[in-house]
Amino acid sequence: MLENVLSGYRVIDLTQNVAGPFCTQILGDMGAEVIKIERPGAGDDTRAWPPLFPSGDSATYAALNRNKKSVCIDLDQQAGQALVRQLLGTADVFVHSLKPGSAEARGLGEQTLRAAQPGLIYCAISAFGQVGPLRSLPGYDPVMQAFTGIMSVTGNEGDDPVRVGPSVIDLGTGMWAAMGTLAAFLQRSRTGQGACVTASLLETAMSWMSLLTAMFLASGALPKKMGSAMTSMAPYELFKSADGMVFIAAGNDRLFANACAALECPELATDPRFATNAQRTTNRKALHEAIEQRTQLLPTQEIVARLRRHGAPCSEMHNIAQMIQHEQVQAMQMLKDLPLPKVPEHRAMALPLALDHQRSQQWAPPPALGAHTLEVLQGLGCSDAQIAALRAQGVIA
Repeated sequence: MLENVLSGYRVIDLTQNVAGPFCTQILGDMGAEVIKIERPGAGDDTRAWPPLFPSGDSATYAALNRNKKSVCIDLDQQAGQALVRQLLGTADVFVHSLKPGSAEARGLGEQTLRAAQPGLIYCAISAFGQVGPLRSLPGYDPVMQAFTGIMSVTGNEGDDPVRVGPSVIDLGTGMWAAMGTLAAFLQRSRTGQGACVTASLLETAMSWMSLLTAMFLASGALPKKMGSAMTSMAPYELFKSADGMVFIAAGNDRLFANACAALECPELATDPRFATNAQRTTNRKALHEAIEQRTQLLPTQEIVARLRRHGAPCSEMHNIAQMIQHEQVQAMQMLKDLPLPKVPEHRAMALPLALDHQRSQQWAPPPALGAHTLEVLQGLGCSDAQIAALRAQGVIA
């Protein structure tokens, strides 16, 4: 089962916001014991990000931090740094999202830790990467969307650039970091040696631009904003219906003919302007107008039913409420109950992965700030007197 893949392994999580916590949540869903180190008094920044449930819990924090233990340690104090190093001595993986140089300044750099613990898997997540003139700068998802040109190709022609709505850079970076960590586990199983895994928001954003970059390098032409359409295919965009919008994706000539048959306009498939995909992309505006003359007369569900009967890829234009209520989404069982202490109706999105046809059953709610500090320190062998002294000094909370 998926929740047994990393059972018995310990991950020390020194990340916050979105990318790093998503990475460690993936590892937690796979069964790893994830110990999240948070700042005393405040914790992960996302704990305060709205919207908040009536209980005061943050929806963002809840979405990214299940299957973890929370320990509050002040990393700006030497005693706190020593405590984290002691914890790392019991761990298999260290994931942090400190700016390059910050980990080293706290005695938590790769070379220092791996010299003492060769089997440690060291995963560093950053904004601009570990090298280059911008390496030490902070960054967020939309910063990278602007930097890599994602915003320049998002939206409708003539409109100001806009960001992609979901945090695709953050979540993608967390996914890559988790994938790299799993690869490092495979390497360690063969060699006994750990590895250094690095991932950054910039690299993720650049990789999402792979196809558009390839097109630019081949043609020399900068890609433009095309709304819901795509440069290399047509029809491959949204069309108005009588009561909404429908996305029609005809990825080849056969699918285009199927779509035309479904919409009872077979003459478009034999029109010389639209006979091939190359001709359809050249005459995109005329094609769009011709198809929309038909679709805007029909209700959305009828269009979708017709297209699907003819094997033509399509979708209704959903909002989130419509998406989560759809029978296909409910059949996938991606949205699962995850009651919070004061929010019993809370639900969360599961890991989009199954092993032997089963999703992870590891499903513990996100921890309260510092909920596991005492438990984890006692597990390290700290006495009650030592814990009291650390708490009195403000090293832990």
